[in-house]
Amino acid sequence: MTVASAAPITTIADLDVFPLSLGGNVFGWTADRDASFAILDAFAEAGGNLIDTADAYSSWVPGNEGGESETIIGEWLAARGNRDRMVVATKVSHHPQFMGLAPDNVRTGAEASLKRLGTDRIDIYYAHYDDASVPLADAVGAFSQLVDDGLVRAIGISNFSPERIDEWFRVTAEGGFHRAIALQPEYNLVERGFEDALQPRAEKYGLGVFPYYGLASGFLTGKYRSRNDKGGSPRGGRAIGYLDERGERVLSALDEVAAAHDASVTSVSLAWLRLQPTVVAPIASARTVEQLADLLASATLELTAEELQALTAASVR
Repeated sequence: MTVASAAPITTIADLDVFPLSLGGNVFGWTADRDASFAILDAFAEAGGNLIDTADAYSSWVPGNEGGESETIIGEWLAARGNRDRMVVATKVSHHPQFMGLAPDNVRTGAEASLKRLGTDRIDIYYAHYDDASVPLADAVGAFSQLVDDGLVRAIGISNFSPERIDEWFRVTAEGGFHRAIALQPEYNLVERGFEDALQPRAEKYGLGVFPYYGLASGFLTGKYRSRNDKGGSPRGGRAIGYLDERGERVLSALDEVAAAHDASVTSVSLAWLRLQPTVVAPIASARTVEQLADLLASATLELTAEELQALTAASVR
């Protein structure tokens, strides 16, 4: 697989990252080991280097325990000998055996992730979900200690409210802890709540944003055009939920921009997201190498100011 032109690399903290993050949630779920290896190979060949996973992936699958994605990624890194070229992000707080953000759990969860990944450091380690039962100073201190110990290079926050992000940075300053550098929220053309209060926090605290559900469970691929398109997709039901008057308006705008660039709706959707303020790299996953091509194309697709505005206007409620 080839990419038409080299995608610009963004530096966040001391990490140089490709402007598309490969989602590892499908590894060990809808992509088996061989398919996952093929996707990872194609991503790396195209210049991609940022892989996003979590210790909980994919504990929801019958017969899985969590950690399957990390295990596959670790085996791939070992087989290809390219650990130093890749940037690996993972998360803690939602694995069935490592629930929450208690300091001991943050530490043991990181150690378990490191073992599955077959590496000595995690490049970006996220607090996957907030845990109101743990004083935030304790949780932040645990993440900071992992940086001090060399097990983690940078800290990230995911699924936190704006107010709790404020508190995170307040206790960071008071405790002299290492600052978080990354934020992972849900954000895409049809889910734009991020812009209200989280985006201003990202700007205030200098957080690089890595949005998940960048394709709105597949709706922004253009695959779902009628109520009969749900098919057997695990997320088809959620995607169909976007198919209202606004959703149809967004698809129409996407179709027009895609036609102008001879690109796919998928590529245009992710390019719009990549070009939003504070966004470093959207997260998107592929079950096959064929699906990966449109994701990679988004990293170099440049939209005009008029096209960006048309897409933004179409998605306003």
